[in-house]
Amino acid sequence: MSAGKKILVVEDEKDVSKYLVTLLEDNGYETITAEDGLQGIEMAKKESPDLITLDIAMPNQTGVRTYRQYRDDPELKKIPVIIITAVGDEMRRYFQKVPGFQKPDGFMNKPIDEERLINMVKDILTA
Repeated sequence: MSAGKKILVVEDEKDVSKYLVTLLEDNGYETITAEDGLQGIEMAKKESPDLITLDIAMPNQTGVRTYRQYRDDPELKKIPVIIITAVGDEMRRYFQKVPGFQKPDGFMNKPIDEERLINMVKDILTA
């Protein structure tokens, strides 16, 4: 089911990025990475991933601003996004209360629950 599916991991912490890449690749997904929100926009346009995992607290451009850019861009707005953040439930509430704001396709608090994340990815990519 994961054959040929490409996931963009947007994460500034190298150890977390490596962890996510390893987890996703071990489950049959192809991965590409970006270290901040600006690079995340650039890579999404260049690579057309099937799904994006997005951290919130990053240098240069926050995940919130990056997420808004994904949703405002005609090329990128249909790509599903899973928010993965240590900010946690506070950020989930933020996304839920902003009127007219398209909610993320998934939300995962850090530390990451591997099984839950992989199931979330599978569900989104097979929907």
